[in-house]
Amino acid sequence: MAVIECVPNISEGRRQEVLDACAAAVSRGGARLLDVKPDATHNRTVFTFAGSAAQVRASVLALFETALPLIDLRHHSGEHPRMGAIDVVPFIPIEGATMAECVTLAQDVAAEVSTRHQLPVFLYEEAARLPARRNLEDIRRGEFEGLAAKLAQPDWKPDFGPAHPHASAGATVVGARMPLVAYNINLATDRLEVAKRIAAAVRHSSGGLRYVKAMGIALADRGIVQVSMNLTNFEKTPIARVFELVKREAARDGVAVLESEIIGLVPSAALTQAAAWYLQIEGFNADQILEKKLHDN
Repeated sequence: MAVIECVPNISEGRRQEVLDACAAAVSRGGARLLDVKPDATHNRTVFTFAGSAAQVRASVLALFETALPLIDLRHHSGEHPRMGAIDVVPFIPIEGATMAECVTLAQDVAAEVSTRHQLPVFLYEEAARLPARRNLEDIRRGEFEGLAAKLAQPDWKPDFGPAHPHASAGATVVGARMPLVAYNINLATDRLEVAKRIAAAVRHSSGGLRYVKAMGIALADRGIVQVSMNLTNFEKTPIARVFELVKREAARDGVAVLESEIIGLVPSAALTQAAAWYLQIEGFNADQILEKKLHDN
């Protein structure tokens, strides 16, 4: 069976009863729920599940049915940018699946949820129909509060659904992409300007590392700041390289790295790569990992 992964991000990270209902909906759809990662500061939760195209489709539709009545962006606040109650839904080919199949699935789901819920839906990354809509941050710019004005522009007519926001759920972005690593580094300071400067130094769009998207945010409940990142190609821009650059940039301001975290699941190759880099293991390769050898044989 071909396996497709889906990693929806919903705009709720504080109400456990909502997260439990959404997790139950995903499981009811038939896909295998692999991980639920809520973040109260971001007020956002990342769900990870996988299965056949049919199973993943059914689980996504069940998630929309459950989440939309429970999340109202008119009363939502959080550190993470968002434009929808279910903000983004990426499909990712894992085993025996192609990117073309994920693009087709994204188009099908986008059409279905827009019709069922009268919801504006944009297609992004590999499913994008326009070059200006490949990058999620370009679509989401202006967030929920600026969505009505954005949808009124001819260039921002949604790919599916009405050209006006859903009153409580905003709009949704659906697409297909390769696996990425959601990676955050927390700094031992409360100076937000430091995190924002470092984010600008490391992200590709402002002259930093290729395949890195980054923003600086405050974790007010902990009295620290964070460089929140997506690494869209960990093979070409490894986690270790990103960590070292953030650490070096922070040192310029006399700030130490407190810790780092991975949101959701991560390919084992990304961590193996980092371990080999830091340990300086000569000639290391993944076939030396015991569990991989057992699995392959």
